Amino acid sequence: MSNDIYQFSANDTSGQSIDLAQFKNKVMLIVNTASDCGFTPQYEGLQDLYQKYQPEGFEVLAFPCNQFKQQEKGNDAEIKQFCDLRFNIKFPLFSKIEVNGENAHPLFDFLKSEAPGLLGSKGIKWNFTKFLVNKKGEVVKRYAPTTKPEAIESDIKNLL
Repeated sequence: MSNDIYQFSANDTSGQSIDLAQFKNKVMLIVNTASDCGFTPQYEGLQDLYQKYQPEGFEVLAFPCNQFKQQEKGNDAEIKQFCDLRFNIKFPLFSKIEVNGENAHPLFDFLKSEAPGLLGSKGIKWNFTKFLVNKKGEVVKRYAPTTKPEAIESDIKNLL
């Protein structure tokens, strides 16, 4: 098994399988998101970073998840509509997944093993946990849900 994220694929909100290998040589911020969370306004900061650095090879990959107090109740179409109307996001939005437990998406199992949380915790504690991935597909840092996207900007610039 390789040690990068290019081995994974995930479905987008229209059900199309997206191979993460298409993001080779790009810096990525992978985030588990939710539409009804106190951190939901971070979508705006994520879109700002994406707009600013996408031309330089930066991608934001958003993975809606309903595992934390059911804060992502909608189906994929409803989630996409919410993100489009409320935040006008342009970065890839994937199909709703689980990030913890036996049904966790393999990508998130990999992310958690590469960048454990505080005290070595393997689980994701809440929505808007963020993983920064370098151009080689290696996980370089994990950020808490409370970390605002703009606080990650210098780390992104260093990797671009």
